[in-house]
Amino acid sequence: MSANDPPGRFNKVAVRPATASFIIGTVTMTIPPFLRRNAVFSSTYSAKVFPYFFYSEQGRIWIVIPDDDLRRVSLGEAVDFKGHATSDSGDERRIEGRATPTGPLAGKLRVKVFVTRRIGLTYNTTYELQGTERPPAKAIPK
Repeated sequence: MSANDPPGRFNKVAVRPATASFIIGTVTMTIPPFLRRNAVFSSTYSAKVFPYFFYSEQGRIWIVIPDDDLRRVSLGEAVDFKGHATSDSGDERRIEGRATPTGPLAGKLRVKVFVTRRIGLTYNTTYELQGTERPPAKAIPK
């Protein structure tokens, strides 16, 4: 992605699963690719808690990244972002993070998901921007 490319060209972001630790367990977060509409990337999530499986949850997640921030990422600059998640049972989660590019289409993510007002789980993972462009049509022989 170059600085001249429209941010809408990349409407999908793949994020690798990540694990956060707390005092006596871990939470593994799995998210299918985020899809972008306007400045909002959204997806679903699954958080599996070990060993306390009964605290595991699923839900929806939204991250706001304005066009200007997406352009900054394309130039190799790190950007901060905010968002929120809602579990299927209605629990709200505040999200804060930072995307740090390591190349033109990929980078590192540090995401903090607040499970209470003051307590958050920190995930370190990677992302990959994926475009919506279709491959060029094959030429029809004459």
